[in-house]
Amino acid sequence: MTASASIPKPIRRSRLRLIAGISYYRLRRYWQWLRMDSHVSRVRRLEPLAHVVFAHRTPLLRNLQDVEMWLQHNKVMNLKIASGRIHGVCLRPGETFSYWRTIGKPTRRKGYVPGMLLQHGKVKVGIGGGLCQLSNLIYWMTLHTPLVVTERYRHSYDVFPDAGRTQPFGSGATCFYNYIDLQIKNPTQSTYQLCLYMTGDELVGEWRSDSPSPYTYEIIEKRHWFTQELWGGYIRHNELYRNRYDLQGQLLGEEFIAENHALMMYEPCLPEKTLGNRER
Repeated sequence: MTASASIPKPIRRSRLRLIAGISYYRLRRYWQWLRMDSHVSRVRRLEPLAHVVFAHRTPLLRNLQDVEMWLQHNKVMNLKIASGRIHGVCLRPGETFSYWRTIGKPTRRKGYVPGMLLQHGKVKVGIGGGLCQLSNLIYWMTLHTPLVVTERYRHSYDVFPDAGRTQPFGSGATCFYNYIDLQIKNPTQSTYQLCLYMTGDELVGEWRSDSPSPYTYEIIEKRHWFTQELWGGYIRHNELYRNRYDLQGQLLGEEFIAENHALMMYEPCLPEKTLGNRER
């Protein structure tokens, strides 16, 4: 898609149409999981592997514009449950990690509580809300490893203005049980392990391996632009690339990662005092 391409106006579906669509895509995902059964990651190891390939941390609580803090605190509870299901999962050569297959469906019975969900660009409340912070973290870390992201969905809406952004726009991965998934394949000859834990105020993640990585990576944004569509909405666009370096810092190559397009839910030129913090 190019900068001049038109983005259609989002379609508001009826409740019945939404329920039918979700049911269809969930059934299709279950069928896919059955077919990939022999190649999915299953082994968990609580003892960490020797080498940290990449680590990252994100704050658990943020002052988000027009979002009540109880939703943030409930999000922390949901993250604790979900990260506990993933912590220690090993990705052996040729295996694929599925975010939702590993976590399972978030339900009240499993201890999940109402948290913040984003639906059609608006903040909603739903069981298990807030788990996108975990999928964002895993995706960002994976971009700094030799692992391959085989399925990822970008956020369709840019809900909150930037303030103190430390990662490029569009460097996250949205999630919705079970068909909006994040899947990662290990094409290497090494075993990788996903470790997750929470400090008092941060969610921390690590990709570890049984052998040191021969490369380091840098994620860069090459283009970033805004368009106003004929139907009145503003769209934010960008392109992300990845630079690969050897251990001496020599650039070995550049790789295209993704082109992102998100409907902005705020005016593109806001005065600085109106900007609110956003999830990273």
